[in-house]
Amino acid sequence: MHFEMLYAKIHRARVSDANINYIGSITIDRALCEAVGLLEGMKVDVVNVNNGTRLSTYVLLGESGSGVVCLNGAAARLACVGDVVIIIAYASMTLEEAKVHTPRVAFVDENNRLLQQPKEQ
Repeated sequence: MHFEMLYAKIHRARVSDANINYIGSITIDRALCEAVGLLEGMKVDVVNVNNGTRLSTYVLLGESGSGVVCLNGAAARLACVGDVVIIIAYASMTLEEAKVHTPRVAFVDENNRLLQQPKEQ
């Protein structure tokens, strides 16, 4: 049996851009992705704290240190620049893996810069 468990999270990032004309996905600062272990193409949920929407998409790596968090394509309709979002990735794990896994969580400032190295919850 496998369980869908929290793998990683970027907590309370701010949307820096919304590009309706892009094919799809969310572009995230490469440094943030590396800090929590997000890979390009990885499925993530994006929860908008401002309006309550939740969507699933995949990660595109943005320029390292840029602070970019850009919703692309149809997802751009679900957020405004400045909205606060939580970006969540899950992983499928066996019971044994789930018992020992510790998610990596990054807290960021208003410019999407790491406040501290990610904490494992």
